[in-house]
Amino acid sequence: MPSLSLDLFCKVVDNFGDIGICWRLARQLQREHGIAVTLWVDDMRTFQRICPQVDTAVDRQLVDGVVVRHWANQDGEFAADDVADIVIEFFGCDIPPAYIAAMAVRPHRPVWLNLEGLSAEEWVEGCHSLPSRHPRLPLTKYFFFPGFTEKTGGLLYEAGLEAERRAYIADPVAVPAFLSSLGVTAAEAAAMKVSLFCYPYAPVAEVFAAWCAGGQAVTCLVPEGVASDAVAAFLEQPAVAGAVRSEGALTVRVLPFVPQQDYDKLLWSCDLNFVRGEDSWVRAQWAAKSFIWNIYAQDENLHHKKLRAFLQRYAAGSALDEFSLCWNGAGQGDWAGLWKALVTAMPEISAKSSEWQQKILANGDLATNLTKFCASLR
Repeated sequence: MPSLSLDLFCKVVDNFGDIGICWRLARQLQREHGIAVTLWVDDMRTFQRICPQVDTAVDRQLVDGVVVRHWANQDGEFAADDVADIVIEFFGCDIPPAYIAAMAVRPHRPVWLNLEGLSAEEWVEGCHSLPSRHPRLPLTKYFFFPGFTEKTGGLLYEAGLEAERRAYIADPVAVPAFLSSLGVTAAEAAAMKVSLFCYPYAPVAEVFAAWCAGGQAVTCLVPEGVASDAVAAFLEQPAVAGAVRSEGALTVRVLPFVPQQDYDKLLWSCDLNFVRGEDSWVRAQWAAKSFIWNIYAQDENLHHKKLRAFLQRYAAGSALDEFSLCWNGAGQGDWAGLWKALVTAMPEISAKSSEWQQKILANGDLATNLTKFCASLR
């Protein structure tokens, strides 16, 4: 029996977050569920930064079992045979009109989903799996929401991820070897290791100042291109891979931008992870370490409501809540005091991570829930 086919359309808006989510989902659907996936991507250069195998010069290629297509524009001609069994548009992106028209004339119409962004807000539960009929064509689109409860679609989580993480951290050679491959010295690795992945508007300079003056030695590892202005100001040189400078208790080192699988290892190797958007935020939750989330800013500070909704569910304590709110511009505080309180609370926060993981995994993983939902509609 031939496998199901699936077309996943991704328009890169939030740099690496959008394509990161779609690339993980595409590979998991292909590997674990036997679905023939085609990933349509508009920004191949950004894609290449998290997946170096991608060739930006070709329109169609096979990468890690997934067909990758360059989504160059909204033009093009599509026939019914070009349409997959399942069609997913990520975060409300508009797929080509001719493709939608071809969907309508396909003898067995596809399951059409809008995969939404992740939120901990309660309203998500009421909107998950809701149908929306096309105004002109005999098609129905369904809204599929990732989430943290049994009334949502769950989170991306690959089979074997926890076993891989445990094997990595249990290997006495693996962590030092990985950090060394990124240029991190033994002395830098001996300090508290913090990975920094944030938006340009995060208060990086203020936190750097607190780290410099603190009593805890900190090594901050920053992927190239992240918070470039603030990092360059501290380094007193361009923030390129390999650049490093120490002041007071702080050492900042710029890392090369690593592929997705190595980013997981970076999270596992650090004591504290600053993450942003959605993809790295979810990965930090599986890393079993303390993390601070930099949420994507929205008009009228709507992102602050989303942040508070997550913090309420995560329930890690006031130290993490206060630091997170200030990091996202939703509060004010003394950074030195906030940092001291967070460091004190980190062992307890990390210890709670296993309980949190089990709680959200009880709802099933996103890819499995998505395939079950599609099967119910076919």
